[in-house]
Amino acid sequence: MAQKKYLQAKLTQFLREDKIQLWKPPYTDENKEVGLALKDLAKKYSDKLECCENEVENIIEEIRCKAIERGTGNENYKTTGIATIEVFLPPRLRKDRKNLLETRLHIIGRELRSKIAETFGFQENYIKIIINKKQLQLEKTLEEQGVTHNVKAMVLELKQSEEDVRKNFQAEEEEQNEAEVKEKKIQRTKRGLEILAERDEMVVDPETTPYLDIANQTGRSIRIPPSERKALMLAMGYHEKGRAFLKRKEYGIALPCLLDADKYFCECCRELLDTVDNYAVLQLDIVWCYFRLEQLECLDDAEKKLNLAQKCFKNCYGENHQRLVHIKGNCGKEKVLFLRLYLLQGIRNYHSGNGEEACEYLNKARQLFKELYIDPSKVHNLLQLGFTAQEARLGLRACDGNVDHAATHITNRREELAQIRKEEKEKRRRRLESINALKGMGFSINAARHALRQARGDMDAALKILISNPQMWWLSASHPEINSPQQSPSQENINQLVYMGFDAAAAQAALRVFRGNVQLAAQTLAHNGGSLPPDLQLSPEESSSTPSTSPSSSAGTSSTSTDEDMETEAVNEILEDIPEHEEDYLDSTLEDEEIIIAEYLSYVENIKSATKKN
Repeated sequence: MAQKKYLQAKLTQFLREDKIQLWKPPYTDENKEVGLALKDLAKKYSDKLECCENEVENIIEEIRCKAIERGTGNENYKTTGIATIEVFLPPRLRKDRKNLLETRLHIIGRELRSKIAETFGFQENYIKIIINKKQLQLEKTLEEQGVTHNVKAMVLELKQSEEDVRKNFQAEEEEQNEAEVKEKKIQRTKRGLEILAERDEMVVDPETTPYLDIANQTGRSIRIPPSERKALMLAMGYHEKGRAFLKRKEYGIALPCLLDADKYFCECCRELLDTVDNYAVLQLDIVWCYFRLEQLECLDDAEKKLNLAQKCFKNCYGENHQRLVHIKGNCGKEKVLFLRLYLLQGIRNYHSGNGEEACEYLNKARQLFKELYIDPSKVHNLLQLGFTAQEARLGLRACDGNVDHAATHITNRREELAQIRKEEKEKRRRRLESINALKGMGFSINAARHALRQARGDMDAALKILISNPQMWWLSASHPEINSPQQSPSQENINQLVYMGFDAAAAQAALRVFRGNVQLAAQTLAHNGGSLPPDLQLSPEESSSTPSTSPSSSAGTSSTSTDEDMETEAVNEILEDIPEHEEDYLDSTLEDEEIIIAEYLSYVENIKSATKKN
């Protein structure tokens, strides 16, 4: 398959260089049938490439047919507005010819999915469509999603077609259950990450409630603007989940997670992405996933993504890795990323017909593989000392294979990380205590959070900020316990405010807004001349509303409990896939890479041999 792609790319290059238009005479006659001149062309190019003439002729004929189909589609689109979509099917259904589908662009994504399922024999609910490196949204029109004429669409299959499993009912039932489980996994992933990202916005007890944090290369938390923190949290969460599926070789589920991660990373500022290597690693993982799905030709910007990864690595690690060495003391572990980068660049160039460039990158990857290869006996020695296999691999690569140095490195890193985690947890605990203290004084949780953020965690400074800025006291948009006004303030509290000199109606309204908090009500009324500011005044409906009771409170409790259980399950699934080791993304046995490097180098050697003979 790879060799055929190389020939296709090479022959396409020759045709462009010679300015040959296969859809015109003498290569195509008036009936759009193949002309006799195509045989002469095949002979010329097969001699040039030292390849079988019949094979070259078949590939040129494929290129000619595709060109005619494309031309016909273009004419059809101009006159009727019916667009042609090139559909890339899973490997088990792939044919040599391209699969084209005609459709209007005003239909919604669900209709396109139905059409693809019906045309190519899928069950509609068990496929996902990727267009323009994004999942097809079912309720938006194709035009709204940027789908155009001649766009490429990739089908990810979560289940085999019913026809393939009809022979065995039990097998079909198991396959359907597996597909449903996979779809539920994707939905739980989304919900779990949203919950964890929301917890980061809230204040949770680090001892009792799981949460995610964003750390730098040393393991310490990074201060990130609130406007970008949630997007970055979701991006990194989806990336970790996608990497977990990659490890299990579930590429069809991994790709949507990785593409979602890419979407959220794009919401972060460029400066932020240049300071962390996560975005570069994600680009490699996306291209690797397309490659393992045998759909690399569906990724039009593979070269752009690989170049972007290389640029991000340079910005993050510094020229010749100086910044990385300064921070970590070595760059041995990160070389794994460059091996993957060079390998993918070699593969992409080979598939594009660039034999010399492919050879250069593949040899770079092979050289790095030799440097990074680890003697299994050395790993065994470190296992005997109580270290994990992952720690052993990372430690040996950081210390150029020296077992004693690796043991010291791993031990020191363990102690350093334990201390950092202890300090970060203590910092989070102190922040929780400060927020609770401010909340006890009557300020909303949101107000306390904002003030502490401005004061960089200093409790006294945060209190001064709040006292100097009364408008912050009602920062409570995301807290229902503050948003929902109290229905009937106690007469005792109203009397307290009246005794202070405030109007009874204003006192009652203020107490309702602040849910009976006399201190905040008094401070707000005093600050605003005895009345509530316009943005806190209740509507007539709220003013006249009375508490409502529900006879089915027990059912509500049961539903809430079920929702909480589902949320706990979703969060736990995410946490299971978050690696304990902070450098998990740098750990690889390189077994797959070794095989693929050898495979593609053999293809390149065949090209060299043919060139020498020529």
